[in-house]
Amino acid sequence: MRLYKTAPVGARRVSTYTRRSDSFHFFAILRISMTSDQALNGRQRALLDRVARDGFATIEDLAAQFDVTPQTIRRDVNWLSEQNLLRRYHGGASALTSSENTAYTARQQMYLDEKRRIAKRVAAEIPNQATLFINLGTTTEEVARALRQHTGLRVITNNLNVANILADESDAELLVAGGTVRARDKGVVGEQAVDFIRMFKVDFGIIGISSIEEDGTLRDFDIAEVRVAQAIVEQSRTVFLVADHSKFGRAALVKLGHLSQIDALFTDAPPPDWMAESLAAADVAVRVAD
Repeated sequence: MRLYKTAPVGARRVSTYTRRSDSFHFFAILRISMTSDQALNGRQRALLDRVARDGFATIEDLAAQFDVTPQTIRRDVNWLSEQNLLRRYHGGASALTSSENTAYTARQQMYLDEKRRIAKRVAAEIPNQATLFINLGTTTEEVARALRQHTGLRVITNNLNVANILADESDAELLVAGGTVRARDKGVVGEQAVDFIRMFKVDFGIIGISSIEEDGTLRDFDIAEVRVAQAIVEQSRTVFLVADHSKFGRAALVKLGHLSQIDALFTDAPPPDWMAESLAAADVAVRVAD
């Protein structure tokens, strides 16, 4: 089956590959203006961590932990529930189930400082002239921002946000997968995207994740997204996993792979003891961002 490549766009080469078939999907890189949700304050972030760790917490327990009134905690829980960050119940709050992920616009604001520190640490280990995959995720998008000052990069991605970030302020050559564009996060998924990724072998694959389980299993929420990420892992000489501490021990539905397939984990906090054991057994380097 023949492949068709677009001509370079302006001074930068932004290419898309597609296959001719009855189910042909065509897309263009769009300039996206996103409205940020209210940023989480420190108490709300800690509240989410508590609920994620314990599964459920009462309003009274949370008020005592943070030394505020129950009314303040109820306001926090109501707002966090509206952002689809937790589930609100009479008298308390619970974590999302293993089949639910947080809304993309909310994830953009969660642990943003931590994601930026992680991204800076990753960028320090990517040389100029490198070839790399960058997949879907709010942390990988921060990595793209941190790479804008690099020169001579060739970046292959199924994330239109990544393409948009690098097209604006870098000299990177961008190759964007063909496939079906998801409106909610501008990810490109489907068999066309998987086949496209498998055409290449690159220096570095940079992937995000939703869950790292105690036995080292890596999980996410969307099977279409996972299939592309699996192809990235297979086709990368070195795999960098980027994940803030909230992903440690979190529940998610779809298995992506195992820590043994990863070369280095970039995170914002030292992993807990149970995870450190899994990382050591899998011979994964750990890079904790300052």
